[in-house]
Amino acid sequence: MENGGLDPVAAIALVGVLGVGSQWLAWRLKMPAIVLMLLAGVIAGPVLGIFDPARDIGPIYYPMISIAVAIILFEGGLTLNFHTLRDAAEGVKRLVFIGAPVGWLLCTLALRYGAGTSWETAAVFGGIMIVTGPTVIAPLLRSARLARRPAALLQWEAILNDPVGALAAVLAFEVVLVLRTAEQIGSAVWTLVFGIAFATALGFAGGYGMAWAYRRAKVPEYMKVPVLFVVILAVFALSNIVLHEAGLLAVTIMGVVIANANLASYEELRRFKEHATILLVSGVFILLAASLDFAALDQLTWRAALFVIVVLSVARPVAVLVSLATTKLPWRERIFVATTGPRGVVLIAVAGLFGERLTELGVSDGAIIGPLAFILVASSVVLHGFTLAPIARLLGLTAAETPGVILVGGSYWTTALAETLKKAKIPVLITDPNRGHLRRAREAGIETFFGDILSEGAEMRIELNGYKIVLAATDNDAYNTLVATDLAPHFGRENVYQIAREKNGHVRHALPSTLGGRSFVDEATYNELNRLMWNDWGFRTTRLTEEYTFDDWRERRPNARLLAWIDTSGEPHFVTEEDEIDAAPGVRLVSMLPPDEMEKIASERRETDDDTKSKEG
Repeated sequence: MENGGLDPVAAIALVGVLGVGSQWLAWRLKMPAIVLMLLAGVIAGPVLGIFDPARDIGPIYYPMISIAVAIILFEGGLTLNFHTLRDAAEGVKRLVFIGAPVGWLLCTLALRYGAGTSWETAAVFGGIMIVTGPTVIAPLLRSARLARRPAALLQWEAILNDPVGALAAVLAFEVVLVLRTAEQIGSAVWTLVFGIAFATALGFAGGYGMAWAYRRAKVPEYMKVPVLFVVILAVFALSNIVLHEAGLLAVTIMGVVIANANLASYEELRRFKEHATILLVSGVFILLAASLDFAALDQLTWRAALFVIVVLSVARPVAVLVSLATTKLPWRERIFVATTGPRGVVLIAVAGLFGERLTELGVSDGAIIGPLAFILVASSVVLHGFTLAPIARLLGLTAAETPGVILVGGSYWTTALAETLKKAKIPVLITDPNRGHLRRAREAGIETFFGDILSEGAEMRIELNGYKIVLAATDNDAYNTLVATDLAPHFGRENVYQIAREKNGHVRHALPSTLGGRSFVDEATYNELNRLMWNDWGFRTTRLTEEYTFDDWRERRPNARLLAWIDTSGEPHFVTEEDEIDAAPGVRLVSMLPPDEMEKIASERRETDDDTKSKEG
């Protein structure tokens, strides 16, 4: 490039590498991905000067950001099924109808008296600050394994308040426009009311129209996602033509309507949008961070830090506690929601737009909205990224301290495995649609769920976030395959297992690799595993030490069937190949032993109460 920058193709490729690379590195390091994305964008942009989005991508940079934000909000709306609200419904309504206005007022005061901005800038930016960032909340909730109700409160508030915040900013801006120009109040009110009404109607029309077309087979299967994508862009663009930022409201409503339309193809649509959103969120964070102008930050004074502190420690907590004051929510959940309010890409994107428009109107400090927004987002992301999970654990709001195991299918074998895992302090749940199959597990004190694991009832009653591994182990091979295939996207395919199918070795019965879960226990079938139990095989746990290594264990227990291992942090892992095991000191092995070895261990115990070498028991 003549200007010394990257060409657009190289720039977009760099954004993808930095964004997705940051997410992957965060997964490996178990760190908040948002923090690494911000860091990568700042280093590639203002620090090293390698990448400048406005220079390298050109005039399509801002439209790209707008479209990405629209798709992100649509995907957010697509996750809002009313069935997930249940006992969180009252809290969500109050956070939107009471918390949003109170938050707007408090943030406006924080800007005026904390950051020292003019009333015009404070009112507009205060409205934008209502948003709490679904792009940030979603990955934080996923990593924190939060209990269902507080997670629902934060998720619904973040998605619903994003368009509300943008429209609040539009309202404040229209007031500023009337005061600083010759525009009439009546005209401004009409523009605002008509724009909101039009966006709302268009959002409902788009959602119901797509649902109708999908139900009546008006769109072929292979075109469902492309058609939906085009309709989203059309709804967003038409709404924005009538009123700036009204498109955010329209696409959010459209997403909510489709989410609650009970479409047969809903899961496929949601998963595609989920994957697209991960790419878009990564890209937008990199673009916005790389666009940071250090010279603009020089405009900020110590009052910017005061502003951030007031917003995070006063404005957010007060707004939430006031809105939830008379609800039946436990105080722990109120405190947690009050202290959790990270801001995301929508805040930066919308703030930049209104900062420019205020400057055009002659508002002297309109230009500092962008730098203030970035400082607030960066501070809140870093703060909540590292504190959300610890605070949730402190308040007892995680679904489980240790990630658990779901065993699908009640049997002699699964009950014995569950008892062994429970003794090792691993949360275990056995599910089965046949109540009789759960009798032995209930008598053993194992947590059970009577019903289909794929049902809505299971989704509502089981804290799925508290579990890491699923093992489909019923006597029905087809059902095991269905369960493993359906739950793989939620838990990750690497964490979903199923016992071997009875006829798996026959070519005409073999299934493609896209169906079912990972193999388990040397391709053992349901009948084989339960036959071992009837033949008096037993379960044992063995702790490895520096003196007693995995090789020592295998030499001593040559006939043992290794099922799982528990790492030093207490997390369970099922075994497909023995060379996958991290056989470090402190790791515990879960295995099945034949009757002669079980008798040998019992004999050794009779001789001594403490086997100091093997630590078995």
